[in-house]
Amino acid sequence: MKALMIHGKDDIRLDEVPTPEPTGDQVRVKMAFGGICGSDLHYYFEGKNGEFVVREPLCPGHEMSGTVDLDPSGEYEPGTPVTFHPATFGTPEEGLEDKPNLWPNGAYLGSASTWPHTQGAMSEYYLFDKSQLRRLPEGLSLKDAALAEPLAVGLHAIKIAGGVEGKKVLVSGSGPIGLLLVAAAVSLGAAEVTATDVLDGPLERAASVGATRTINVTAEQIPALTYDVAFEASGVPVAITPVMAAVRRAGTVVQVGMLPDEPRPINLAAFVSKEITYHGTFRFSDEVDQAVEMLASDPRIAGVVTHVIPAEDAVEAFETAKNSQISGKVLVELWG
Repeated sequence: MKALMIHGKDDIRLDEVPTPEPTGDQVRVKMAFGGICGSDLHYYFEGKNGEFVVREPLCPGHEMSGTVDLDPSGEYEPGTPVTFHPATFGTPEEGLEDKPNLWPNGAYLGSASTWPHTQGAMSEYYLFDKSQLRRLPEGLSLKDAALAEPLAVGLHAIKIAGGVEGKKVLVSGSGPIGLLLVAAAVSLGAAEVTATDVLDGPLERAASVGATRTINVTAEQIPALTYDVAFEASGVPVAITPVMAAVRRAGTVVQVGMLPDEPRPINLAAFVSKEITYHGTFRFSDEVDQAVEMLASDPRIAGVVTHVIPAEDAVEAFETAKNSQISGKVLVELWG
């Protein structure tokens, strides 16, 4: 079968690999679409994602959809459209029973954090444990269903924040996750949603998925003491200080964007004087189920997709996804 494989920095190839055969509770799925996320970009353009280095050919892809090809148990008919939960949760810890995304020793599709690497699903076929499959509701396309995983990341952040209904919301950074946060906050009844970025392209897309207001922070300051909840989705440390200033007294800030693993200066005066609640958030637990329902009920969310590029043009797909001025979410069309 065909598979996209990252062999190292700037080296992605369309390889021929053995077609897998399901065993136990596994189901073989013919893959249809895969979204390119930030970790995929790091693996391709740098040969590593943070401290996780590509040491063997790595298939990217955890934002996926496809159709069932073979289920030996017969529970899933061939052709059943599905999306997936990409995590295999690790070892439960006392006090974290309801937070499996934080359990140690887990794995995630398309990650070099494990050895051997946990292969992703940008391939012709992939074997999923039956527990990872999510049937698509009537009317939800395979293309739109590939957004379930990144939308679940945003929904988990919203859950961590205590919800957004009736609240004034700020989203700092209008890349794909920021755009999905905007769309989700609007869908979940936020009173207003302001999106920020340093580029006009992402801000135009934020407006198209429902942002009430957009701010280019290179030309305009974010108003202070204004927002009930702020989601910092850029992962740029310099953005944290103005976000702290932007929330009201006793407001909430959720750090969604992954930050560099190194010391960076941040002004925490407002954190103390305003009694701000500052949360981290990591992937998600079971929010993929809510994401599937939302994608089916609110088609506007799928407006974050700007490009669908065939797997044979993978280099173009990754170059496009890297250019945040022109692209939101970039999907790779596979062979489903």
